Amino acid sequence: MSGGKSSAEAKREQRLKLMEDHIGAHLRQAEAMGELKSAPSYGKPLGFGDGYDETPAELRMGMKILKDAGVMPPEVEAMREAAALETRIAGCVDDAERRMLQRQLADKRQAIALRLEGLARSGKL
Repeated sequence: MSGGKSSAEAKREQRLKLMEDHIGAHLRQAEAMGELKSAPSYGKPLGFGDGYDETPAELRMGMKILKDAGVMPPEVEAMREAAALETRIAGCVDDAERRMLQRQLADKRQAIALRLEGLARSGKL
């Protein structure tokens, strides 16, 4: 069908409109009953607290999909590895082992910084 919407596109738009109407009706009902005003976050900006605001806008959807799927981005895994190295360093009594762990930590931090810089520049995962 050239120029017009396909039947599938029209049906999709109709389903979305019905869903929006349904959600809107529930919100209006909750507002009328005072449920919205009793929420502790009423009138305040949402505080996601999970790095959402710090994540570049072009990466948010991809990171959200990974999070919802239970997949940890490589950068987060690297940060956890760095934290584990810091813990090992704090409890290390052998000087030679401590120096080796500190080198590993420095390398890990540099790799993380380079990866994050690359993501910020390219906007690609």
